[in-house]
Amino acid sequence: MRIVVKVGTSTLAHPTGLLNIRRVEALCKVLSDIKNAGHEVILVSSGAIGMGVGKLSLKERPTDVPTKQAAAAVGQCELMYTYDKLFTEHNHTVAQVLLTGSDVEDDTRRAHFHNTMTRLLELGALPVVNENDTVGTDEIVIGDNDTLSAIVAVTVHADLLVLLTDIDGLYTADPRVDAEARLIPVVETLTAEIDALAGGRGSALSTGGMVTKLRAAHITTEAGIDMVIANGAAPQHLYQIMDGERVGTLFLGRKRT
Repeated sequence: MRIVVKVGTSTLAHPTGLLNIRRVEALCKVLSDIKNAGHEVILVSSGAIGMGVGKLSLKERPTDVPTKQAAAAVGQCELMYTYDKLFTEHNHTVAQVLLTGSDVEDDTRRAHFHNTMTRLLELGALPVVNENDTVGTDEIVIGDNDTLSAIVAVTVHADLLVLLTDIDGLYTADPRVDAEARLIPVVETLTAEIDALAGGRGSALSTGGMVTKLRAAHITTEAGIDMVIANGAAPQHLYQIMDGERVGTLFLGRKRT
């Protein structure tokens, strides 16, 4: 199975913006084990700007583009250093892949991206993908890694996309404010009613939220790819997901005849 796992800033970092070491170590261990079992793994990782905020001791996520780019430059170094160190401990080689909008919108550049990713997987590498926030402009303002991970999943013909976030899945209402909210275990078809459950944006350090996750669900399910939203606080849930057990919310890909 070829699986794309997207991990959000809220999963990777503490509210301070500094790395959640215990959780990242657990994530890398589980992904390494899944890879050892013979699966192909691609990690789409947020967190560059968020970690740069912590590393630079900024009081909050910047709103101006130059400071965002500076934070991304600092944070990306820490992210890749951490991933390289932790995956190497489990005998896996990581490859950094930074993308901008034009890399996936232009047909020629998208084909090059597909070819590179395919070859990396053939060589046994574990690609770590992120937006190139250091040189991007519009991508920082309107980009998000939920959508990026869906585009990556479609481009590399993945079998499954898993979005690890700070919530257990899609609920009938916001569980943070509504005690009656219920987890929706399976979404067979994306409807206007499902889209209306999205609510607002994510945490202060992230750019996403349920809106972008449902956008990712539209992209992947239209391409026939299943997608799961699960809580990243427990990376070991990936084992259950790979075994076909019900964890979080499963969005079924459209089956073509």
